[in-house]
Amino acid sequence: MRLWLGAAVLALGACAAQVPSSTPSGPSFRNQSAPIGVTSRFNAKEFEGLWYVRAGFDPDIRRMAIRMMETPAGRVMRLGVFVCDAAGVCGDFAEDLPVKTLGKGRFVVTMPNGQAREMWVLWVDEGFRTAVLGNKTGEFGWIIDRSTTGGADRIKAAREILDFNGYAVQMLRTVK
Repeated sequence: MRLWLGAAVLALGACAAQVPSSTPSGPSFRNQSAPIGVTSRFNAKEFEGLWYVRAGFDPDIRRMAIRMMETPAGRVMRLGVFVCDAAGVCGDFAEDLPVKTLGKGRFVVTMPNGQAREMWVLWVDEGFRTAVLGNKTGEFGWIIDRSTTGGADRIKAAREILDFNGYAVQMLRTVK
């Protein structure tokens, strides 16, 4: 009996070794040993609409906006790089990026380059005006907001959430 149990454990271990690891496809901006989790406040309906990326870890971060929406084909994210006018009105959106929901506040977005990026909503303020997106690998992290300016208290709170979740906030770049 013990020999059979030992063989079963070894076989199970061999199978586990073949499971692909969740390593980042690019540089990681977080200590992966730090705990991380999605917000319990997430609500898909409240999260829909226009968000501006206010800060991120991409060294070439620039004015970007995302729009989460439900379409007849399913949930999509529209992502675009824009030149915005003084009133904060930005140009048209790029293509629809398919979104697959993994659970409450967790989804996978197929990026324009074909890469699947897992995104977690780590935090959102009570009014759904500011949020933090990231993932366990730490390959990206964004502070997003409904406006291109203002909300300094919420932006500060978002930075603190990134720090709490193990992100290297000293590498966070603010969108100019």
